[in-house]
Amino acid sequence: MDEPTSSPVLVQPGEKRGCPEDEEEVILPKRAKVEDEHENGAPLPPQQQDDEDEPEGEPNDDGEEEGETFADMMKHGLTEVDVGICNYVSNHEGFSGILKERYSDFVVNEISKEGKIIHLDDLTIPKELQEEAAAEEKQLNECNILTEEQKKQLGDLQLFKNKESSVSIEGDDSKDKRTQVHKAIKTQFPGLETKTEEKDGRKFIVAYHAAGKKALAAPRKHFWPRNRGSFCHFVLYKENRDTMDAINVLSKFLRLRPNMFSYMGTKDKRAITVQEIAVLKITAERLAHLNKCLMNLKLGNFSYKNHPLKLGELQGNHFTVVIRNISGTDTQVHQAVTSLKQTGFINYYGMQRFGTTAVPTQQVGRAILKNDWNQVVDLILKPRPGAEKEFLVRCREEWAKTQDPEAALKKLPNKRCVEGQLLRGLSKFGKKNIVTAFGLIPRNNRLMYIHSYQSVVWNTMVSRRIEAFGLKAVEGDLVLQGTKAHILSEEEAKSHSIHDIVMPLPGYDVIYPSHHVGKGYRELLSSDGLDIDNMRHKVKDYSLAGAYRRVLIRPSDVNWEVIQYDDPKISLVHTDFEKMENKPAPVFNKEGKYRALRLEFSLPPSTYATMAVREVLKLDTSIKKQTQLNTTWLN
Repeated sequence: MDEPTSSPVLVQPGEKRGCPEDEEEVILPKRAKVEDEHENGAPLPPQQQDDEDEPEGEPNDDGEEEGETFADMMKHGLTEVDVGICNYVSNHEGFSGILKERYSDFVVNEISKEGKIIHLDDLTIPKELQEEAAAEEKQLNECNILTEEQKKQLGDLQLFKNKESSVSIEGDDSKDKRTQVHKAIKTQFPGLETKTEEKDGRKFIVAYHAAGKKALAAPRKHFWPRNRGSFCHFVLYKENRDTMDAINVLSKFLRLRPNMFSYMGTKDKRAITVQEIAVLKITAERLAHLNKCLMNLKLGNFSYKNHPLKLGELQGNHFTVVIRNISGTDTQVHQAVTSLKQTGFINYYGMQRFGTTAVPTQQVGRAILKNDWNQVVDLILKPRPGAEKEFLVRCREEWAKTQDPEAALKKLPNKRCVEGQLLRGLSKFGKKNIVTAFGLIPRNNRLMYIHSYQSVVWNTMVSRRIEAFGLKAVEGDLVLQGTKAHILSEEEAKSHSIHDIVMPLPGYDVIYPSHHVGKGYRELLSSDGLDIDNMRHKVKDYSLAGAYRRVLIRPSDVNWEVIQYDDPKISLVHTDFEKMENKPAPVFNKEGKYRALRLEFSLPPSTYATMAVREVLKLDTSIKKQTQLNTTWLN
């Protein structure tokens, strides 16, 4: 059956969301790849972020953050058309609705690489894990590897009671037996390290303090059973917090560096999300204990494995989205969701890719690619209208007035935001060494600027592609053959559908469609002062290999229902944590005065659920527009 073509439809201002200050490294691809390997289209772009010690604002009685002037503050942001989001693929009539009125209206469950939807359903430590650890510890302690005299010497050394800085124990000729001695010392005397030394042809095991008295207070080495995997995997359930914020909190409580944790994708802040996390050599007992003191975070489903997690190795994400106060009839809703299920949606990069302030992140990315470092600094630090914290406003005003990085830095109560890191770099290295100064910003955040520029180009060119050729494959389009892109001939195009077509993100290792839309890439980059034939940058980090991305995405596991309710403040989703607490599921009133669409679907990595919702509603999903709808409704 022929798929319907669409005409371009212009929409309202686009979605804008904050971004975690993610210090996890993202390695630039050496070759073009098929997709960005991140949940929901990669980590969010670098934005102004509160210091981790600063409160995020007092919640109101409903558990939601207050935003009394938020609608006014957001009027200076981007629109969807500013970032190339211009088209729909379906013919149904759109209708209004409110997305993310409450953070509990947006629930994300990670899908593992094995295809299993991840849920938090067990906060206990499995008995087999406890028994395994206890048995091996008992076995080690019962081994008479060390004599009583040796134990006394080692105990005195551990407590800094002897005059010597080390204890030497003559080792056996057998390496296995020496290994047992090493292990026994480290297990029974935390804080001590060991090494093997040879004297007069005899081998000795030398025990010593590696980190002075601090090692005794907080031993660096803890008992870890030999047969246990080195990584404790657990499910993290979080409410209204972004992934890096959650990991920073766990790091503080466990006294670890954040890079000891690994995960498969970053998750939204304004949402309830469930994902798998791995941490190196931290016991399930220590992690489970945190449940007593954490706010809006829960840890469970513990297991030990031999490997960490890697960004992008998830199969996707399962979304449960509640769109409140819908105006569409049941027939309109049925047509809209059926189209989403059968045809899908344009795989645009959503507005959270481009920042929340009046200076879009793609402008900074374009300046980086042009090697215009003075403009990079100006764009990041100059005063701007819109949603800004007061201390950032004062910092920008100071910079505009004095161009003094130290003076501007003093206006910031925290120094970990992007502006603070850049000012710190300028103060340390001087305004003539901007590239070095800019390098103090975490690498992931720096790369997000140029990824944002790539995303605008992709969105813009895909809109042109849809406008020019509709929803059918044509001669000159690209399809993937393995990891390589292939240009379709006229004959080949007849045997492919729009769901096979990919479009490139600009870079030095991609090819472009051979029809006129492909030539538009060159024109667009040229108008931005960039050479499409020279995407390698003087600074290696900012060289772009490019990537391929599918034009259309068709969600799987699509389900929906229209529900009615009376209280706009109640949660309409039964969460994993509520189920564990045996709290009842929400009860809906068939005669309720409000109607909502409860929509479930699964998406692959690097796709945006907000763009799927946009296709259903045919309505702007931006914070600006949704805030206006919400304000009108509640008033």
